[in-house]
Amino acid sequence: MKSSCIHFRLGFLALLMSGFLATAPHLAEAEDITVKADDITDMKSNLKPFQRHQILMEKLTPEMTYRGDFKNWKQKAGATLEKILGFDLLLAQERPPLKPQTLWKRTHELGTIEKVVFTSEVGADVVAYVCLPKDIKPPYTFFICLQGHATGMHVSIAGEMKNEGTPIKVEGDRDFALECMRRGIAALCIEQRGFGERRDNEKVPTDCQDAAMRALMLGRTLLAERVYDVDRGIDYLLSRGDADPKRIGVMGNSGGGTTSMFAGALLPRITHVMPSCSFSSFKASVMSMTHCTCNYVPGLLNYGESADVLGLIAPRPLVIVNGQMDEIFPIAAANSEFKRLQQIYADAGAPANCQHVIGDGGHRFYAADAWPVMLKFLQ
Repeated sequence: MKSSCIHFRLGFLALLMSGFLATAPHLAEAEDITVKADDITDMKSNLKPFQRHQILMEKLTPEMTYRGDFKNWKQKAGATLEKILGFDLLLAQERPPLKPQTLWKRTHELGTIEKVVFTSEVGADVVAYVCLPKDIKPPYTFFICLQGHATGMHVSIAGEMKNEGTPIKVEGDRDFALECMRRGIAALCIEQRGFGERRDNEKVPTDCQDAAMRALMLGRTLLAERVYDVDRGIDYLLSRGDADPKRIGVMGNSGGGTTSMFAGALLPRITHVMPSCSFSSFKASVMSMTHCTCNYVPGLLNYGESADVLGLIAPRPLVIVNGQMDEIFPIAAANSEFKRLQQIYADAGAPANCQHVIGDGGHRFYAADAWPVMLKFLQ
């Protein structure tokens, strides 16, 4: 009897609901609303973080945008940039002994190449090549050479990654050490953190993501750590006794160019700077398209733009290299920032020390165009 009553009630309820839905079609079917195509496009655009970030960029009033008074600006801007990068934390720590070791040394047709390792931080050793040109006596002019997102520093000596004595063909003039030696310049080729022999994950050619994220969690940036390795590289060069302290430059392409830019800005012992394919505006490059995580610095746009970083190099010689067809560091924005940079150098009393070389291709180094300009500063 109880079961029959339940079945009756369920049946009655189903009948009641079917009648209710029949008399209330607005609950069973979606209302037909016509939306203009433009409204739909705007709505979809506003769903993406990119749109909001673009709006925020346009509203920014960077703290250290150069507006004149070079001497006071440089002092304040340098300290501000150190803090934004987390470089101040690295400078504040005690520097451990370098403990340099030679892994091997070989004769090359252009001179000698020595593979060394030295300590940058506790738990962070740097592997590098010391390349000395033949028929040149010390003290040497040195350039610290930095590869970008490639398989590592072995590209600078045009040797295989796992068998450096085996020659390889290098595209885009990225055999930096050999180019230096041909011009009577010594080279210190540093393996950057996350590249080549300093990857956490050896299954991939470059490994910036995890290292960059961990650094951020510690209040640092991977970029600051790479700049610190350059600083320790200078310590190493000066400890050798064969480097001219008044002629220590830094150069690199792409990710190596970025480190060169910031190292030149933050390390006063660097005397000459030649970054390649890393200069444009931050807005037109890393904020407008996908770039590696290692390029991003929290709060950097609140500091200023790329000219406000490279302006810290003034009045020291600076040769910026761009590719006319480089899509990831747009040339129009590079030209615009260079005009701002020229004003900074003029106010520093060295307008001729800031030069812009533009190759006719894409994302690569242009040795034949860039070196003649730099060599004039080295005469």
